[in-house]
Amino acid sequence: MSHYEALDLGLVVAGHGRHFVVETPEGQRLQCHPRGKKSDAVVGDRVRWLPTGDGGVVEHIEPRRNLLYRQDEWKTKSFAANLDQVLVLVAGEPMFSESQLARALIAAESAGIAALVLMNKTDLPGAAAARERLVPYRAMGVQVAEVSLKREPDAARAALAALLDARTTLVLGPSGAGKSTLINTLVPEAAAQVGEISSALNSGRHTTTHTRWYWLDRERGSALIDSPGFQEFGLQQIDAQQLPLLMPDLRAVVDQCRFYNCTHREEPGCGVRAAVERGDVTPQRWRIYQQIREELAPG
Repeated sequence: MSHYEALDLGLVVAGHGRHFVVETPEGQRLQCHPRGKKSDAVVGDRVRWLPTGDGGVVEHIEPRRNLLYRQDEWKTKSFAANLDQVLVLVAGEPMFSESQLARALIAAESAGIAALVLMNKTDLPGAAAARERLVPYRAMGVQVAEVSLKREPDAARAALAALLDARTTLVLGPSGAGKSTLINTLVPEAAAQVGEISSALNSGRHTTTHTRWYWLDRERGSALIDSPGFQEFGLQQIDAQQLPLLMPDLRAVVDQCRFYNCTHREEPGCGVRAAVERGDVTPQRWRIYQQIREELAPG
């Protein structure tokens, strides 16, 4: 038995720099600092902590089931742990980026996390084109649901109830897709939960730029994690040779390549390029693969 097991268990629900908001099993939220200089805890972590005068000290991070990374200009950073699924919100107005969607799905697949694509704004004219762009994703087995959050919030809540029940779901979506509408539709007391986090951090409006945990149903363990903007996923931890195995449409044909170490660029007898010519892999998906492959293994 670890000597940490005697300590209180908490859940990291927000972070800001070297400060974390840790929630106790009773629902109290308090500010904690890491022990020492490193602040490795991320939202979704279960931690062991010790009370101090005005909050607590995180002594230990419990083993994680999974971990997602984001990429910023300088480095890859972890930002959410212990997820049951990733929900990628897309829309036709503004039209979503297929490259962003593909990267989010590859990051989830790499971490062994289920993914759900949620198409919003089905009532707008751009919906037909967005639906068309999602056809290859449905064909490769990605779960796609459709909602109109502003026009039909009750129907959206009903459609999402079973998909989010008893799960921790990370919500991703570019600006304009309706992410804040989704949070406010599903979590009526979202503003109050943000207020609790802000007061625990003593930081007023700072926290709006950071990843946050919202309870949908604490009893059932249903929660949303919201991350600002659309995270550029850190894919640097992926081996370039493994990349096709994380893309279901490519994974289905790689065993048809003549060479086991085929890069699917110019080798003869390439199963992936043959699949593109047959129409089993779309040209856009192949372009996305090549772009990410070049980032992982330039040259």
